[in-house]
Amino acid sequence: MPAIKSINHVAVVVDDMEKSLAFWRDALGIELHELRNVPAEKSQVAFLPLAGAEVELVMPTTDDSGIAKYLAKRGPGMHHICLEVDDIEGMMSQLREKSIRLINEEPRISDDGKKYAFIHPESTGGVLVELYQISA
Repeated sequence: MPAIKSINHVAVVVDDMEKSLAFWRDALGIELHELRNVPAEKSQVAFLPLAGAEVELVMPTTDDSGIAKYLAKRGPGMHHICLEVDDIEGMMSQLREKSIRLINEEPRISDDGKKYAFIHPESTGGVLVELYQISA
């Protein structure tokens, strides 16, 4: 049976990366591990690790991305929570069996080999949830 291992990250949508880093990095003192462009998601992501998890700041790089549409509709703020799982395909199958609405029918694969998929907020009480499987 697939299992959740941990909270991997919390993602925050931002409209100004430098202004956001001034708070998260400079004011709070969380070290910036990496600032990466993610062309597949049309976004720029700042990775700020904490003990066992990360805060990810996500900024759209185009006006037609999903992140840009989210930002235009809801403004900056909490975007999603990411749960690390040991078997993403198994977890997605288990969720389908329970009539949970998935945004991605199959896992996507990030540039660094992680498998990920999103669960629709309609099925989670309003929270966008990402599933992540880090390849061994």
